[in-house]
Amino acid sequence: MGNGAKAAQKRERNAAKAGGTAKSQIKTNQAAMNIICQTCRQTFLLTTRPPALEEHAQNKHGKTMADCFPGAGK
Repeated sequence: MGNGAKAAQKRERNAAKAGGTAKSQIKTNQAAMNIICQTCRQTFLLTTRPPALEEHAQNKHGKTMADCFPGAGK
């Protein structure tokens, strides 16, 4: 048995050990979009910090964070 055969066997073993395919986080990220601007209905991730929400409210609508996101920041 040559080195080429050993390499091929090792690749096959490693592929069998690796198991499945890469998992996607798209569904998880969509489920985490639970902060909603009440003015334009844009969604934000749960982990979005208040300064980013305040920036959205000021730049997009000229309002305060409390006007656009009444439940956020508690």
